[in-house]
Amino acid sequence: MDTGTAHRPRTRVGSGHPAHAGHPLHPDPRVRPVREHRGRPARPLRTRPAPLTASPIFRELSEDLFASLPRSDQRGKGVAYLRGLLATPGRKSVRNMAAGLGGAESCSATGQSLHHFICNSTWDWLPVRRTLAQRLAGWLPPRAWVVRPLIIPKTGQHSAGVGRFFSDGGRVVSAQRAVGVWFVTDRTAVPVHWQLDMPEPGGDGRTGGYADLAADACLEMAAEWGLPSAPVLLDLDGADPVPALRRLRAAGMTPVARLPRDRELAVADPALTGHTGTVLTAERIMRAARALRRPLPGARAGRPPRPVLGVSVGVALPGQTRPGEPDLAVTGTAPAGGTWPEEIWLSGRTAYRSAPPLWALRTLVRRVDVSLHAIGDRVGLRDYAGRSFAGWHRHITLASAAHAVAAFSTDHRATRRPLA
Repeated sequence: MDTGTAHRPRTRVGSGHPAHAGHPLHPDPRVRPVREHRGRPARPLRTRPAPLTASPIFRELSEDLFASLPRSDQRGKGVAYLRGLLATPGRKSVRNMAAGLGGAESCSATGQSLHHFICNSTWDWLPVRRTLAQRLAGWLPPRAWVVRPLIIPKTGQHSAGVGRFFSDGGRVVSAQRAVGVWFVTDRTAVPVHWQLDMPEPGGDGRTGGYADLAADACLEMAAEWGLPSAPVLLDLDGADPVPALRRLRAAGMTPVARLPRDRELAVADPALTGHTGTVLTAERIMRAARALRRPLPGARAGRPPRPVLGVSVGVALPGQTRPGEPDLAVTGTAPAGGTWPEEIWLSGRTAYRSAPPLWALRTLVRRVDVSLHAIGDRVGLRDYAGRSFAGWHRHITLASAAHAVAAFSTDHRATRRPLA
């Protein structure tokens, strides 16, 4: 922050010797002037930014989010928990937050109060999430609602929803597996709704449950939350999105899903000569359509910037081919000269034209991943350590609210700024 004062030469002073020692014409030999560099402006003094708990966004959300809680003591604890998520360094455990909120003398009592509020209280987290989503949409219109999985590694087997799952790297890990719906704009991304997978005993740990969790979350929001319409982007880390896409389309939504390369589809587009009715993987369909690619208007990528090419092919699910207009479209994109295809997306044949430019889809999805690591992990999205299913949902609801405070109180392009 610029203090507005003029730059004055400084002196380096030895211990115990004031800066004004000696006559101005005969300086104290123990004082060595600092050499001035002409032409350089004074360096502004850096001050620690104000804590996020002092921001207007924190105050506004604190007033709005907990209005559905029936008792004043619950509302007070909600504000305290939100404050702890934003102000506590390191892991956002109840003990760590209580130490910062209550001080050494009352740490135990504060911790018990917060633990009861999250794990044993009866307040409903869904109205809090709905209010959060409505407030965000009131501040900025969403570009999309992005659905992404979240893996939360766990060392034990006692937390709610812990199972053996495949990680992004293909390893089997002990973890909780959730799906989040994110409010995404041109500048930021904030999670607003969650579903926690409760694996069946003896399950194989594969990602098949993601589609049902994603559809359940989106349909609940669409039916009851009164939110503005925006494309729904499904990126389910290799899981088959078709079951979710079909459920969302049946409800009148416009979903677009990243498609696994090995997902089989039936070609239903006469433009792909010689392939109509053939069942191929999405990758083979895109390779067959290589000659049909066209530059996407305004889309460029790489250094130096290159045009981005894309093509859409009408398809149907195997066994469901019907005469007439194809039901679905598979779309591939990639920078000119790069590996083809780089991205493959599936959507309704008519709906995809109203979605954001296809190349921009990856930008919106990546904004979620950046925001998760830059903000979400710092406000405790993965930090709940209890055994209670309801406690997990209450904690991640308030961590999502803390994420919103951090994202909207600061310039999202500078997410390295300290949270408190």
